[in-house]
Formats: sequence, structure tokens, C-alpha cells
Amino acid sequence: MTATEQDPGTRLPGAQCDVCSLHGVCLTQDLSADALERLDSMLDQPSPLKRGESLITQGNAFTSLYLVRSGSLKQVVRPLGQELEHVVGFYLPGETVGLEGIGESHCPASVVAMETTFVCELPYARLSELYCNNPSLSESLLHRMSRELRGEKRQLCLMSGRTAEQRLAGFLLGLSERFQQRGCSRYRFRLAMSRGDIGSHLGLALETVSRVLGRFQRQGVIQIATRELTILSLEGLRAILEEH
Repeated sequence: MTATEQDPGTRLPGAQCDVCSLHGVCLTQDLSADALERLDSMLDQPSPLKRGESLITQGNAFTSLYLVRSGSLKQVVRPLGQELEHVVGFYLPGETVGLEGIGESHCPASVVAMETTFVCELPYARLSELYCNNPSLSESLLHRMSRELRGEKRQLCLMSGRTAEQRLAGFLLGLSERFQQRGCSRYRFRLAMSRGDIGSHLGLALETVSRVLGRFQRQGVIQIATRELTILSLEGLRAILEEH
């Protein structure tokens, strides 16, 4: 998703951040004009990731943060000694990838594209030099890290003692809120993640995810056509989440 009609892979001259439609929800939103210009000069735009390609590999050296321009990614962890990966989160356009690696020598999780995805890369060594002299950037980074911590706590609450219906309802409400924050419809959006990924993220079996989503459709709360999800009743989802 870009502010212009040009291909997302095209590097624009000048202040790319200034003309990006995600500037208002991105890490760059609160920067001064000078800081924004300096930040833009260090931005790199790698080739787009195809579905299934890795942006970050667990265990590799931490070197960069990434800003999602379009598409979406999932964050997966493979616990030591285990074969199965666990999906711990998802990234949407405007969100910052890699914050958990700050202060670590290696990346604690892998990040994989769920569809064709464009990102901006911020080499952390250069970024750290910039934010030492720009309080607005430091505050923006802290704000992003704080938001991630709140999201993790929300996820723990969602998992703790909740039914499958409540977990799914909370997950869909959370996605709805995140899409709305990005200027998109909170009622209709694409589920780029598979039902297996949703199940892994919520601690549910694939069959359970499919069964509960089917029940939500029969209840007239949501409608799913292929990967396109429409929320027909936010109040209905909230009622499910708050059931005792």
C-alpha cells in the first residue's frame, strides 16, 4: 500500500515518507521534517517478498527494523528441540517488524510473508545514531514497543480461560481495530493468514477454527467469501467475547 499509484517497489526521489499513505500510522509519523529527511535517506526498499518467503530467520543476527508497506506477514517461533513452529503474531501495513530484536544479538523469531509483501528496511546501526539526536524518533520507537507489549498482554488475556468462540471473536475484533487504525474498513478485510495459522496463534486446532467460523456465519455475525471477511455485527462479536 503506497500513497502513489506507482508500483510499491519503485524507489521515489526525495522524502518517500512524506508521500506514503501510511505515514500517519507508521514509525515516522511524529518525526520533525529534518529527522524525517535523514531517516528517508537511510531507508532501503528490498525486492518484494513472495508468499512463504522469509524476511527474518530465527537465530540470525539482528541488523534491521522493517516497516510494512503492503501485504502482511506472520511471526513464528520454533521452540528449542521442537519441530513444530508456533505463530505468535501477524504484521499489517504500517506496522514495525523486528522491535523485539532490539537489545538482542540474534532474532528471537522468524517472520514470513503470507502474500506478496513490500517493506522498507531501516538498518538499526544507522537508525540508533539518528534517534540519539532526535527525541521524537526515540519516543516513537518507545511507543511502538509499548504497543507491542500491550498486544502481548491482550493475547495472554485472550488465551487464558477463554473458549474457542471467545478467542476467535477477540481475534477478529483485534484485526478490525488494526485495519481501522490504518484508514481501512473495520467491517471488511482480507484474512491473509490461513485457518491453520489462526489456530496456531490462538492455541486451537484447525478443525476448531473452521467449526467456530462456520458457527459465526450461521449466527449472522460474520460472512466469509474465500479470504474476504465481512463483519456483519460488531456487537455480536463483542457479546461472544464477553460471555461468561
